[in-house]
Amino acid sequence: MTTTIHQRIAQELGVREGQVTAAVDLLDGGATVPFIARYRKEVTGTLDDQQLRTLEERLGYLRELEDRRAAVLESIRSQGKLDDALEAQILGAESKARLEDIYLPFKPKRRTRAQIAREAGLEPLADLLVADATRDPKAEAAAYVDADKGVADVAAALDGARAILVERFAEDPDLIGELRERMWTKGRLIAKVRDGKQTDGAKFADYFDFAEPFTKLPSHRILAMFRGEKEDVLDLTMEPEEGAEDGAPSSFEASVAGRFAISDHGRAGDRWLLDTVRWAWRTRILIHLGADLRVRLWQAAEEEAVRVFAANLRDLLLAAPAGTRATMGLDPGFRTGVKVAVVDGTGKCVATSTIYPHVPQNKWDQSLHTLATLAREHNVDLVAIGNGTASRETDRLAADLIKLHPGLGLTKVMVSEAGASVYSASAYASQELPGMDVSLRGAVSIARRLQDPLAELVKIDPRSIGVGQYQHDLSEMKLSKSLDAVVEDCVNAVGVDVNTASAPLLTRVSGIGAGLAENIVLHRDANGPFRNRSEIKKVARLGPKAFEQCAGFLRIPGGDDPLDASSVHPESYPVVRTILAAAGGDLKTVIGNSPLLRALRPEEFVTGTVGLPTVTDILRELEKPGRDPRPAFTTATFAEGVEKIADLRPGMILEGVVTNVAAFGAFVDVGVHQDGLVHVSALSNTFVKDPREVVKSGDVVKVRVVEVDEARKRISLTMRLEDKPEQRGPREPREPRQGGGQRSGGQGGGQQRQGGGQPRQGGGQRQPRQGGGQAGGQRSGGGRGQGPAGGDFNGGAMADALRRAGLTKD
Repeated sequence: MTTTIHQRIAQELGVREGQVTAAVDLLDGGATVPFIARYRKEVTGTLDDQQLRTLEERLGYLRELEDRRAAVLESIRSQGKLDDALEAQILGAESKARLEDIYLPFKPKRRTRAQIAREAGLEPLADLLVADATRDPKAEAAAYVDADKGVADVAAALDGARAILVERFAEDPDLIGELRERMWTKGRLIAKVRDGKQTDGAKFADYFDFAEPFTKLPSHRILAMFRGEKEDVLDLTMEPEEGAEDGAPSSFEASVAGRFAISDHGRAGDRWLLDTVRWAWRTRILIHLGADLRVRLWQAAEEEAVRVFAANLRDLLLAAPAGTRATMGLDPGFRTGVKVAVVDGTGKCVATSTIYPHVPQNKWDQSLHTLATLAREHNVDLVAIGNGTASRETDRLAADLIKLHPGLGLTKVMVSEAGASVYSASAYASQELPGMDVSLRGAVSIARRLQDPLAELVKIDPRSIGVGQYQHDLSEMKLSKSLDAVVEDCVNAVGVDVNTASAPLLTRVSGIGAGLAENIVLHRDANGPFRNRSEIKKVARLGPKAFEQCAGFLRIPGGDDPLDASSVHPESYPVVRTILAAAGGDLKTVIGNSPLLRALRPEEFVTGTVGLPTVTDILRELEKPGRDPRPAFTTATFAEGVEKIADLRPGMILEGVVTNVAAFGAFVDVGVHQDGLVHVSALSNTFVKDPREVVKSGDVVKVRVVEVDEARKRISLTMRLEDKPEQRGPREPREPRQGGGQRSGGQGGGQQRQGGGQPRQGGGQRQPRQGGGQAGGQRSGGGRGQGPAGGDFNGGAMADALRRAGLTKD
């Protein structure tokens, strides 16, 4: 089956089977994705890291499928029921769902009503009735009455025959597979508020009376509704098709009947058989398919949520570093004061303090004096301000500091403090900053993450950074695996200075685990800085395989060999020597000499072991050795006089920083206590499918204020700067909606699509609000209701962003 797996992955990725086979061999041999993507391009045909991650994931799934297939074959074979046709079906199953459908009739289960009926000898009766509808069920059943077998009367015999047929209908793999796909394409999810939960569950108001086709539901709505159900606010119903009258036969029943040639021609057995079909559909098949599709919805939403989390984490880790500049970190607070830490260009903490500029002590002038003294003594360039409680007030303090002491040349930057408290209380922080009060460690982390976000954030469990939605509802294993892969890719894309890197950072380097990382630090402390890459081989327990994997990603600036500061792998140093000979110069004259290097022809240096992709990478690296793939450091300039939400006015054009990106839009910090929301439809003048196509976390953007709802702490922004602000009078506080109805479209239009069809009739129910392209009739300018209702994101940066945008309860 291995060849089949490789062929299938190749088809899915659109690459050759040989590329997949080569990559799988490398992965199975212990190579990491970053190493393969960077240093084995010839072997894999230049598969990139994203393709390799997808390949790795699909390889795991398909291997699990093969293991399950083998187990299913063995189980059925041991029952003596495996024939050639069934084996062919099992071998042809292309998904776990299809395999389980085929296995269902043979799966060991507790005694069912159908099994009891078979033991009572009623299967011949069931076969007779389904094969010949002209037979009178009651008359035929009379012959099977046997009290000794538990068949007391005709009714009992017919009940047993029906149980056998219901199980047969419900376990037909082809039928179930076809009905599942039809229900997925035709059905919809309906949400209703539970009686008496309207007030307590107000955050889920958008889903109190809601319906939307399964195929149109975005991930954040699915997660919101499942959260609402989990909190006993919502009842969810999986409706198989729209427009069906309650009590009327559905098209699904007709399909079940057609599968077994059952129809109503007025024959003696027709009515009994049709009732059996209906019973099978309503008591077995619909329940089974509903459960399957709930899992399918959840998995799709979970995969998208993990993807968004991973993408946001990648953006955060690869944010522009300020570099080796002395930085003052301010961890804001009111009653407990503002914690201050100064770190030098290497990230070493050189001074700490606590100031009390805010209420209740209001020592503003004294705080300014303390900060100025620290900045002057330690030649501080940057002031990093945590974006938590009291951040705007502390930002104003830093602005006064800059205004009163222009000679210091300070620049202030607002920094996300997500995860800083987790780091402060960690064992590693205790080891790294021994004797320092826990509350001050957060200020150190804030300063360092401005200098180098990647190096600092790797010290924190990526889940604690919290740049995702509904992360605490997601599979911990799936989320951790995805986020760990992102961290690994980012660290290795940037490279690591082996002489300054912390153990947590080294742990993320290809081929190095926690144990080797500690050994590298111990060796460095005992023997001094590494002078060349060959010395890394002297680290305890770092063997040839680990060296091969890690060497290219570990850099030694200022070492014996300039190549050791580049991403050129030591195994390719002979190729560099050949290039130098052809260029007619030594390494120092060739490195950075773009005209000379661009005049060389890469194909002239290709050998039997070194291909064109590697030679091209080497020449590019020699042109710009040790280049950092991260963007240049820039800062946003917040508008003067705009410090709180009351200062905002529709029509203002402001500069801000993207703090988070979700499926429905982007959150932007414009310098007030609440982040504003730019809805996906307001990110660009053209259609945007994925907000990350336009912005990512850390981007500095210009936005126009569209609407400000001070009472509900919501700010609607647009990046379409020509949009006009909404003209609205003062808004009264709104009571939670008690049911259906659609909000009118706002600025920029944006008529919502209809979720399709009429809801089920009966019970005097209201028509559910139809889902569409904009949840809850959202404004294209990013107004009310644009976040996922029920957005209790359980902490983290996304939670902070949602709360500051006014989209959740505090």
